[in-house]
Amino acid sequence: MEEVSEGRYLYCIINSGAETSLGAIGIEDSRVYTVACKDISSVVHSCAAKPYDSKDEQKVKEWVLSHQYTIDASTEKFGTVIPLAFDTIVKGDDETVKEWLSENYAELKEKLEKVRDKAEFTVQIFWDQELIIPKVEETNEELKKLKEDMKKKSKGAAYMLRRKSEKLLKNALLAEAERYSRDFYEQIKEHVDDLRIEATKSARVPKKWQDKQMILNLSCLVHNDKVERLGKELEKINEMEGFSVRFTGPWAPFSFVGEIGERRR
Repeated sequence: MEEVSEGRYLYCIINSGAETSLGAIGIEDSRVYTVACKDISSVVHSCAAKPYDSKDEQKVKEWVLSHQYTIDASTEKFGTVIPLAFDTIVKGDDETVKEWLSENYAELKEKLEKVRDKAEFTVQIFWDQELIIPKVEETNEELKKLKEDMKKKSKGAAYMLRRKSEKLLKNALLAEAERYSRDFYEQIKEHVDDLRIEATKSARVPKKWQDKQMILNLSCLVHNDKVERLGKELEKINEMEGFSVRFTGPWAPFSFVGEIGERRR
């Protein structure tokens, strides 16, 4: 069987059957256009049927940025889209893309309806432990007692009590972080259509935030009509002493569409 050499690079799926060109806005200035099936289309460019692969990190970064730019341009032109992962390639021509769209039509329509008029936002909540610790020490009776006991003990005994106090404080801070996280989660939940809890330790944040500890990291799917209300709720949290909120977006809803159909390579 002859190996297929032609391919189509897929950026996203749109809720429109319009076949149109978006111009040379794709990866390496590729001409981007739509391939339609019924009332949905895929935004694509023509390429070789092989992955975009390079040891040049700068080149890969440029490809990824072009991928994101094309998705953003498609969102601006057609409304909320289903974004596809970088380097999603179908082996074949436009007819192959139409077949793929047809095979996965019901699933794609369902996902398009789920994200219609919605966008993804990132909500990250940080606390400043230097401001939180005094409050914990003031309200935790066991910690207060240990501090008083340390004043009455010998140097060696006081050292052991201090070690015990440090461990108790660490556990108390963990409990407080969990409590605040649960409360903030419930507050935010009221103003979004869907949300996902993301890892805090591996999250990338700008340098200005790295001196604070992240206690909650959420991906939120938010309808256009709810964004302002969510922003006001986050302002309340941001005004709390010792807490700060990083609110970014809107983004294409990558976190809420999952894997789609069969990915052909």
